[in-house]
Amino acid sequence: MIFNYITWNVDPEIFHLGTLSIRWYGLMFAMAFLSGYIVFTRYLRTDHLTNEMLDELLIYIAVGTIIGARLGHCFFYEPEYFLRNPIEILKIWKGGLASHGAAITILLALWLYVRKYKLSFLWLIDRIVIVVALGGAFIRTGNLFNSEIYGLPTDLPWGFMFIRDKLYDSATGELLPVVPRHPTQIYEALSYLLIFAALFIFYRKRSMQVRDGYIFGVFMIALFTARFLIEFVKNDQVAFEAGMSFNMGQLLSIPFILAGVFFVVWTKKRPRYFSQTPVPKRPAKKKTGKKQNV
Repeated sequence: MIFNYITWNVDPEIFHLGTLSIRWYGLMFAMAFLSGYIVFTRYLRTDHLTNEMLDELLIYIAVGTIIGARLGHCFFYEPEYFLRNPIEILKIWKGGLASHGAAITILLALWLYVRKYKLSFLWLIDRIVIVVALGGAFIRTGNLFNSEIYGLPTDLPWGFMFIRDKLYDSATGELLPVVPRHPTQIYEALSYLLIFAALFIFYRKRSMQVRDGYIFGVFMIALFTARFLIEFVKNDQVAFEAGMSFNMGQLLSIPFILAGVFFVVWTKKRPRYFSQTPVPKRPAKKKTGKKQNV
């Protein structure tokens, strides 16, 4: 065998600008939004979205992502600590983001956006989730550069030795030895890239005529099923997960998977079409009744 494991000792900081530190994670986070914006404007946009509307849409999604990811971590994983120390919620630079929280607030942000412009919610999210999958791949790559959110020990040849991180036993608090571990960040990043490619090809070819909401449902099933399965080889994020049959990441994924199943079944039972307009127009109802004389 050529190698038994991969030594990972990459500095999470790229360089300094005075007191400002430029980190790989921040760069990957920015690339997630930039790549999504480019793909959307070049391949997914329609005449119904002007450049100004797209710029505003990016802001809605960015704000929703950051707020939701932070609140998700605080209240899904460490609620007692952050309820006692609410000011710590604002200290996002200390780390602590959860993708499940981001998923909820992105949907809320998009709902507010479509209400403002009177667009169809399902019409928009069918397109947005395609670039969300791409963005997720970049963010998980950022986690790799941070040497965080990795997996259990493994003897597989692609196991990573995360030299820079210190991992403590969740039960005893003792420092664990550095051993090769599953690079679950890479597993997730590759899964999200595959989901992006599949949804993008399906959207571009339109080989099937499907109702608005179908792509969203498939996305929810595929992404959160991948997340659920990868969690089996991932380290616990917080101490209370020790001994749980399913960790917090898996428990939070189940409602999203079920929601995806609902949308796929719901769209299959309704008239089949792929909407070309943001709000399919219905024929106006004719008024009936006799005209009253005043």
